[in-house]
Amino acid sequence: MYLLFNEKPFILSPNQFFTSQLLHWNDEENNRKMPWKGEKDPYKIWISEIILQQTRVQQGLAYYERFIHAFPDVKTLATVPEMQVFKLWEGLGYYSRCRNILATAQYIHYELNDKFPEKYEDILALKGIGPYTAAAISSFAYGLPYAVVDGNVFRVLSRYFGIDTPINSTEGKKQYALLAQQLLDKKDAGSYNQAIMDFGAVICKPVLPLCFECPLQNKCFAFQSGKVAGLPVNEKKILQTKRYFNYLVINNGKHFYTRQRTKKDIWQNLYEFVLIETNSSLMPDELVNNEQLLEILSKTSGKITAISNKYSQKLTHQLISGRFIHIEINNVENGVKGYHLTSPEELKMLPLPKLIASYLKDKNVSLNLDE
Repeated sequence: MYLLFNEKPFILSPNQFFTSQLLHWNDEENNRKMPWKGEKDPYKIWISEIILQQTRVQQGLAYYERFIHAFPDVKTLATVPEMQVFKLWEGLGYYSRCRNILATAQYIHYELNDKFPEKYEDILALKGIGPYTAAAISSFAYGLPYAVVDGNVFRVLSRYFGIDTPINSTEGKKQYALLAQQLLDKKDAGSYNQAIMDFGAVICKPVLPLCFECPLQNKCFAFQSGKVAGLPVNEKKILQTKRYFNYLVINNGKHFYTRQRTKKDIWQNLYEFVLIETNSSLMPDELVNNEQLLEILSKTSGKITAISNKYSQKLTHQLISGRFIHIEINNVENGVKGYHLTSPEELKMLPLPKLIASYLKDKNVSLNLDE
């Protein structure tokens, strides 16, 4: 590509061509609309980026809008009851994000007098914020020259430049970060970062990319060599552990037994019914003869009234299979150790794992929560 410069033609380098074409596409063709695009408030940018980690945009949009409506600024978020925040987060998963948001909001409120840090290094030092999120906040809110590198960026750079270094290797992460910084438009880092992320989302998509609409196709290594489907390279396979949860929905006609998960395990800080975890999936006849279940039944004078079909929830490294066993009891004096009686009204307010929330929303399940 040639441009006139002081009336003399000069040739754009491959990097310059990539950046200039990307910015031109952003100005002329990019019509991807999201509520946080163009946002300059670092708080709102931070919330949007954390919600979108491990979450599809279509799902994250509604959560972002509800979150900002409920907690419009860092002071509000830092001072509301934590259970309220977790309840609003319910269904998004990866609850460590929520815990980190709360910790960081409280730090900014109590230690920084509600003033969000303005330097990249200070933003990066906040709990739950890595290089990508720090670059996004720095460039979008403050115009600082830091390049974002997320899944969209990995994919665009890998295909265009023909990079086959695995994106999840130490070498790959360094290579992509260096290249992304070299390509960055230092004068308008925010626009460039938004452009390359949007380009990866709507043109250079993971599956069925719009190569024939791509303004970079003439110089794209993957398109010219027929290797679009093979890039980027991911060398690691995620191994999933299978776990089997048997939930006892124990009630005395008015209250249910629940507890908060406090150990460093999945769903920390969320609430659940009485749990019996087993090493394998149990059939209904095996469940009713489980020693732990029989002990609870004997102590509470309880009887099983229903056993649900299987429900499941897929996490990054775990696959959870669950059943729900309804038990009615007459004796609440002995109770269930570690669990507390919860009213239907309280149960509706508790933040729950998606597995349990999905079960309670099932039209075939009735716990009389609305009575």
